[in-house]
Amino acid sequence: MAFVVSSGQLATTGAGVTPMFSAMPIPAAPWEYEAIWRTQPQVRTVISFLARNIAQVGIHVFRRVSNTDRERLTDHPLAQLLAEPLPGMTQYRFIERMVSDYALYDDFYGIKLRLDGRLRVLPVPPTLIRPAEGNWIAPKYYETAGGRQFAPNEVLHVHGYTPETLTHGTSPIESLRDVLLESTEAAKQRAAMWKGGARHTGVLVRPPDAPEWGPGEKARFREMWRSFTQGGGGEGGTPILEDGMDYKPVGFNPQQAQYIEARKLTREEVSAAYFIPPPLIGILDHATYSNIKEQHSHLYQDTLGPYMAMFAQELQAQILSDLPDSRDVYCEFNIDAKMRGSFEEQAAAASTATGRPWMTVNETRARNNLPAIDGGDELIVPLNVTQGGLASPRDTAPEPDAAPKALARRVSTKAGPTGSEPSPDELREEFATALVELSDELFAALQESEPASAEAVRSWWTAGRSGRLAKLSKLIAEYLLRFGRAGARRVLEEFNPSGEGWSAEVMEPWLLAAALHHAELHDAAGEEAAIEAAAAPPAEGGVAAALVLAGGLWAAAALTRSETAATEALSFGGHDAAEASGLTYKVWRTASDNPRSQHAAVNGERAPLNGLFSNGLRWPGDSTGDADDTANCRCLLTYSISE
Repeated sequence: MAFVVSSGQLATTGAGVTPMFSAMPIPAAPWEYEAIWRTQPQVRTVISFLARNIAQVGIHVFRRVSNTDRERLTDHPLAQLLAEPLPGMTQYRFIERMVSDYALYDDFYGIKLRLDGRLRVLPVPPTLIRPAEGNWIAPKYYETAGGRQFAPNEVLHVHGYTPETLTHGTSPIESLRDVLLESTEAAKQRAAMWKGGARHTGVLVRPPDAPEWGPGEKARFREMWRSFTQGGGGEGGTPILEDGMDYKPVGFNPQQAQYIEARKLTREEVSAAYFIPPPLIGILDHATYSNIKEQHSHLYQDTLGPYMAMFAQELQAQILSDLPDSRDVYCEFNIDAKMRGSFEEQAAAASTATGRPWMTVNETRARNNLPAIDGGDELIVPLNVTQGGLASPRDTAPEPDAAPKALARRVSTKAGPTGSEPSPDELREEFATALVELSDELFAALQESEPASAEAVRSWWTAGRSGRLAKLSKLIAEYLLRFGRAGARRVLEEFNPSGEGWSAEVMEPWLLAAALHHAELHDAAGEEAAIEAAAAPPAEGGVAAALVLAGGLWAAAALTRSETAATEALSFGGHDAAEASGLTYKVWRTASDNPRSQHAAVNGERAPLNGLFSNGLRWPGDSTGDADDTANCRCLLTYSISE
């Protein structure tokens, strides 16, 4: 990019422009920046954190077609340059070096080259190039360590702020030099202490009436003492003090020196200089799941966002003018990929925004690496979305106060396919949606009460517990009864089509008790998330903002709870039908291509119908097991009459 400066015109403004002068960066004596990066773990941790997290975000190139439209460019020269800055250099390594150099030196230099008719950029370590002569507005040229000179428009130079000039930056390390020096000196003192057998500095005191030593005795004792304190081979042993001598330590002991606290302080100071929240780099003193997740969501906005905006604008300003067909072309980091929620959150938002299902069966199968099937390219739209006057498929969940369908009708003792009941997978989706929506409704009541502290949240939650449990257990019972019948039907259709000896009413008391148990666990999860969030609210938004995140966590817990409860009810229903049908053995089967290790270990294991598997469970989702064994489990059982 051509850069034209008129020093004469600017001089008349009183700006102090002096031709042929360019102030040079102040060296980081007594250390060089690269030595600090190599030897200071706090500095390396923070800079590597910045470089890795920015480098993994891809840069996309676009052309602005109108104020409301743009097109992605993949074959534009800028896109090709960013994809491969040098032959064999990846975009990740280029961005990693750019960010690392900028974070360490506050300067990044890249020499523009023409190779095979394409523009390339060669990153140059800031120790090997510098701006030379010129004035405080712009250098006359850039000079390399080998004496080669490059015009300003031949160099990509990204730099930060320096009060006295516009030609280079000032490394943040300068402001951290005293803190890092103190840390280094403390490390030397600790090394000396361990070298001396973990003994701190002290003095030896001889009583006044001790016999006088001659040169020989003094030399002998000096050598003996050095062997215990200065790497003489006796470290850790016990020296023998003569003539009533006494050893008195001088200086700090480890507790007084606060070594651990000092190391944490150093890392906190370094992270503050680079605007990184401490929990993200391993300082977890005041970290909770809630605030770490919240800080992670702000990472690409407040911490890395300014860096990425600056780098994108510098690349546009200094490179686009050297490339053809660059009108209305710009680049930006693909931060949207990092700001998206979980798959469940994205799917729910898309369904709500579009007002109908938005993916075909084959599109979903392709995302799961499965082959397409016949008839899978049509969009399936439920009738209640297009004919029920509803705005979204997510509006179809039953009202929490409505009578549960499972309790309103009895199933015949001669069970068989009803023809109207959805498949277990469809029922799982319906159950998850209903439980998430009820959780959102219950949590909204807490937010409307506007509690000001964790104690206020606890009081509110305790006061309304019975009402919440009634609503939760009512909804969960509705679906557990349906899952129980679905599990029973699968076994009866194979072994006992007439349903002889089996009755749905026999299962209901157990399933209703299980529903109350799951309601209590889900209610406790919501209480824990709300109190924990309110106890450590973010600086902006306070308790109200913290509860927004806690509500999302409870909704996510609802998805897990629905999966776990559904598997338990399916397993119990099938087990009950197998017992009524005279089956005597059961076999554990995993239903996933990548099951958890606990379930893979029992896959195919056979056990007596009323016995336990080797993992201590009666069936998949057994509530007597630990959460690690049951949460989100989709395993199933098969049955037989004999081995």
